[in-house]
This record gives sequence, structure tokens and C-alpha cells, in this order.
Amino acid sequence: MTGFFSEATLEQIRAASDIVDVIGSYIPLKKSGANFQALCPFHKEKTPSFNVNPHLQIFKCFGCQKGGNVFTFVKEYEGLDFPETVRRLADRAKIPLEFEQGPGEQQARHIKEKLLQIHEQITQRWQHALANEAAGQIARDYLAKRGVSSEAITLFRLGYAPEVWDDTVNWGKNKGHEPAVMEKAGLILRKEGSESYYDRFRGRLMFPICDEQGRVIGFSGRILSGDEKTAKYVNSPETPIFTKSKVFFGLDKSKRALLEAECAVVCEGQLDLIACYMAGVQNIVAPQGTAFTAEHARILKRYVEEVVLCFDSDEAGQNAAVRSLEHLLASGLAVRVAVVPAPHDPDSFVKEFGGEAFKQLIEQAAGFFDYYLNRLCTLHDPKTDRGKLTVLREMAEAVHRTGNAVLIDNYARKTAVRLGASPEAVSAEFKKLVRKPTRQPQEVTTDKPALAEVPAPSDQERALLCVLLRFDETVQVAVGRGFDINWLRHPWVQKIVSRRFEIHNKGEWRNLPAFLEEFSEVEIQELTQTAMNQVPIPDPQRQLCDIARDLRDQYFEQQADELIQQARDPTISEPKREALLVQVDEFEAKRGQPF
Repeated sequence: MTGFFSEATLEQIRAASDIVDVIGSYIPLKKSGANFQALCPFHKEKTPSFNVNPHLQIFKCFGCQKGGNVFTFVKEYEGLDFPETVRRLADRAKIPLEFEQGPGEQQARHIKEKLLQIHEQITQRWQHALANEAAGQIARDYLAKRGVSSEAITLFRLGYAPEVWDDTVNWGKNKGHEPAVMEKAGLILRKEGSESYYDRFRGRLMFPICDEQGRVIGFSGRILSGDEKTAKYVNSPETPIFTKSKVFFGLDKSKRALLEAECAVVCEGQLDLIACYMAGVQNIVAPQGTAFTAEHARILKRYVEEVVLCFDSDEAGQNAAVRSLEHLLASGLAVRVAVVPAPHDPDSFVKEFGGEAFKQLIEQAAGFFDYYLNRLCTLHDPKTDRGKLTVLREMAEAVHRTGNAVLIDNYARKTAVRLGASPEAVSAEFKKLVRKPTRQPQEVTTDKPALAEVPAPSDQERALLCVLLRFDETVQVAVGRGFDINWLRHPWVQKIVSRRFEIHNKGEWRNLPAFLEEFSEVEIQELTQTAMNQVPIPDPQRQLCDIARDLRDQYFEQQADELIQQARDPTISEPKREALLVQVDEFEAKRGQPF
């Protein structure tokens, strides 16, 4: 599937990506006659059967029969979809993609490259401060106390940001980086009401955050001294190269281990991950300063079929494990939970008992619903009526998210044992508890949407109203590029935008006051006025395209989730399931494309 890329573009990237160079950057190749050989990276073997043909620019394993061109290898080895594979190879060859060649896209690409350069340079500066400067002694002492080895410090490129308000500001000036660009990188902040700047990270142990290619895109800084009011961790803000909900700490180093293990261990913190990784558990990742998201689950799904959650043993950590379930199930991942004995976290457990004990803890991790049933019975006494009802309700809601009749029946029986009830009674209650939506709705006397029944418009929907109502040219762009009203969730926003498009298509637009007179609803008047009270927009068309892309991707994500739920229905035929998953792949391929 070539998707949105022309054959000419693909051929250009293919020609610039010598298969020997590309594969050789992943695995060691050895010359063998006119070809190259290696141990196959896709299956375990002792005698090399993996061949790379530089003349034909193809590879072939005569053991597992996997083969193809340079796109195939990167796609399979990295666990990427095809569009991301093309982007990865295009970046490697420094080839701008067709839809990235407009002035706006070129500028965005230039900014991203500049920010990547700055992040790499400041990483080196902080590494030097940790290793060599007197000010870095506090960080060296902390790492020694935590048992972090010099090998780990080097591998994860840990650093130290000096306890100075303008160290990074002055460093940027000496490097010739504009303060505005340093601010866009999230490294410095502007003092309110002035043109001067100060450092975001001060007196902190610095953990570089990398993308899947190993490029530094952000930082997490741990405080080493200070009062209780000081945040323990400060993370980079979201920037053109860093979106925390789409990033795992450590994935650049663990992705190969994930593929080999077909299982991902998910922990909470950077030091947890480093301790486990250095102790031999390398199929491990950590969400970066945010709750586990649907995007996190989709990333893991590219690499593994199973996830073991291993969060801290405290209440916050266990609650985080429970909250992660929905997104993991929606992606079709099997889920287990490893409970680290209190008062330990993964880091302290590994330090005290060793890597083998931690591996055993992971291997013995219970299935999520076994863990959840135990947790519910610990939190709510199943000997009391109130406890029974709570356990029953929570288990019913959780297990029904799987859509799997066998699992639902199995855990109805297990719940019955814990509650001292008959399996038939619990199964009947499970069915009743998930039928809440079947209540007859109240009669509606008007076809107007009821705002009380839906969330408030998102910031993106408000911003969309702003650009469409303030700038006539954005309407032409939106209509011309096929903006779909279904991408919008709020009924009032749908109504406003739909009417705006209709008037545009008929050539009947006069002005905004005349447009607003068409709506009698007070809510629409208030919503529109609020949306118009926005800051100046220097590039309305660019903003429209960014908003439309995000709204479209959210819609595609929702549609994919619904199809995944249907695919998990055990009653559907295998051809139907395959068809649904093909549709899911189509939605996934469209996500991230420019509008």
C-alpha cells in the first residue's frame, strides 16, 4: 500500500536508501561473495540464513522466508506502519516528502530540524556538567546513592542542569541560538512583562527523552534539593518535536527487545526503567510524565501482543494501572499486572533482590482481571452487602470492556467464588449491570441538541469557529479540501459550521452579524462570541489546516476504536473480523497526514 505517497517519491527514497547501508545500521552484515549475510533478526538461528542482495536491493531469509525491499525491512524491524516507514527513510535520506514542500511545510521542517539540533547540543552540555563540573557533584552523589552505574549514565545520556537562572540562556547566546527559538524548544522562559529570559531547568538531574530513532526531543528534570513546594520533576512542554502523550521514555533502546519478547513491561519512572534495563529486563518502557493514553497503546501494539503493567506499589501507582486498562484493551493487547511488594518500586526492588527476581515477578504477573478482582476485594469487604455490590458492579463494567463472552463468563464465575454466590446469579447481575443504556429516554419535544447531555466544545472546535468566521479564505480551503462535519463532536459547532459551508457554497455570505441573526438559540450566540474573542492569528490558513488535521485524526481514532470493539465480538465470522481490521488499518494509515 503506497497510501498518500506517489510512486516517484517512493522511488526517490528507495534510490537514496541503499539496502546494505540501511540494514547494516541495524544488524552486523558480513560479505559473502556478491551478497551479504547475517543472523536473521526475525527469528532465532545459529547459522546465518539472512541474505542481502545489493544488486537487486532486496533481502531474503531462507530460514523463516521473510524477504522484501528496504521499505519491508524497516517496516518489519521497527514495527511501523507503511506511512511512518516512508517518513523514517525519507528523514534518513533528507528527502522532503511531497506534501512537505510548500513554504509553510518547509518552514515547519526547518524549525523541527533546528530544535533537534538544539536538543542534541544541550544534552551534550548537560552531560559535560554532570561528568566534569564541580556544580555537578550534587547530581553525581545522588546517582551514586541510587546505585546508578556509570554505564547507565552514559547509555541514557544523563546530565545536570546547573543551579543558575541564566546558564542555558547564556549557553544559547554563545551558540548563536535566538532566544525565541530556545523558548520554542522549551528550554527557557520569558519573564512576564519583559524581554529577558530565564532557564526552565535549574539544579536538576536531566533525563533526555528520545524519539524512536534515538533523537533527543525533550527532557525530564529531577530536583536534587529544595523545599516541598518545588516540583519533584519538571518536564519539557509540548513543542513541535515533543508530544508527551505519544512518547515513551526508553523506547529507542528497548524496541528490539520488545519485538523479541513480544511483551512490553510498562513502569512509571525513568529510574525504574534504567534499573530494570541494566538488570537485564530490556523490554521495558515508561510513559513520559502523563497518564497512559490511547496513542501509547497503539505504539506498543506495533511491537508486542502483551503488556505487563508494573507500577509503584502505592495507591497512586495501582490506580494508574487500573486506568490504563481501557486503552490497552481497545488496541487488542493482552494485559497482566505485576505487583511489586510494598514498600518497593521497581527500582528499589531490583536493587535489593536483583534482576532475576524481577524477571520472575514479571513472569508470574497475574492476568489483569485476576489482579483487579483481588484489588477490589481488598478495597471493599466482600463479606458486607455494600462490598459485594461494589465488587460486582466494578468487575462487570471492567470485564465487559473486552467484548469477549468467554472472559465475561470466566470472571463471572471467579467473582461468584469470591462473593460466595452462585455463578448463575453473578452472571445474571453482570448482564443487568451493563444494560444501563437501555432505559427509555425522556421524550424530546424539540430537535435542538441538548447541551446538558454533551461536553462543552473542545478548544480545537472553538478555534475552528474562530478562523472560519473571521477569515473568509479559510472557508474556501476547508470546503475545497473536504472538511467533514462528522469530525466535529459538539452539536452546536456542527450546526454553525454546516450552515457556514452551505452559505459559502451558495455564494450568499454577507457578513458575520447577518450570519448570527439566523440563529435564535442563545447558546449559539454565546458560543460564537466566545470563539471570536481570540488572540491575533498570523496565519489563519495554516491554523485551519492544523485544527482540521487534529479533529480528523481524533475522529479516525474513534472510528478505529469502534471497529476494534466489533472485531473482538466472538460471534462474528473470521472474514468479517479480517474486513474490520483492514478498515482499522485504513484509518490508521490516514492519521497524521496533512489536511
